[in-house]
Amino acid sequence: MKQNNPSNTAAELVLASASPRRQQMLGDLGLAFEIAPADIDETPLKKELPTDYVARVTREKAAAVASRHKGKNVLAADTAVCVGRRILGKPENAQEAAEMMRLLNGRRHKVLTAVALVTNDGQVLEALSSTVVKFRPLRESDIQKYILTEKHWQGVAGGYALQSSGGGAMVKAVNGSVSGVIGLPLFETTNLLKRCGYDV
Repeated sequence: MKQNNPSNTAAELVLASASPRRQQMLGDLGLAFEIAPADIDETPLKKELPTDYVARVTREKAAAVASRHKGKNVLAADTAVCVGRRILGKPENAQEAAEMMRLLNGRRHKVLTAVALVTNDGQVLEALSSTVVKFRPLRESDIQKYILTEKHWQGVAGGYALQSSGGGAMVKAVNGSVSGVIGLPLFETTNLLKRCGYDV
C-alpha cells in the first residue's frame, strides 16, 4: 500500500496483518508500508490470561514477519474479546457466531488489542489497549437475523465488528478506545511509531 512517505529518518515499515481494517487505519496515518501477514498458531495456552495471550500472539506475529524482513520495522497487532477469563476468537461458522452473541447479550465484556513493533535493529516495543464494551439486550430473532449476513461476523474476534452496521447496532456503550475495538488502537500505535522516527 502506497501512502505519503514516512520521515526520512525512519526505516521501511511492514504491517504484519491481512486485516483490511488495520491496513486502512494505518494507511490513514499517511505512511507507506508493505503488507506481510503472519502465519502463526493463535491457540491460547492452557490457563493463559487474556492480556498475556494477546501480548504473546502479537509479539510472535511481529517476530515471525521481522525474521523475513531484515532491516525494516515490523508492526503487528492482535485483538481478543474477553468475557472474564474466557477468550473469544474468530467464529468458524454461523452457529459459533450465534453462541458468542448469546454470551455477549446484554453484558459488558473487554476488548484487548496489543500492538508490537519490532524495530530494524531488533528492539521490541509494545503497547496494550483495554476497552470495556456493553451490548444491548438482544432477542433470539436479532441474533438469527445478524448471523445471516456473514460479513458481520466472519474474520472478527468475538463475532462482531463495531464499525459495521450489524455489529455497531448491538453495542450500547464503549468505554475506552474505539480504534482499539476495531483492531488498531491509534493512540498506542502512533506513540510506538513516533519512537521509531515516523512523523505521525
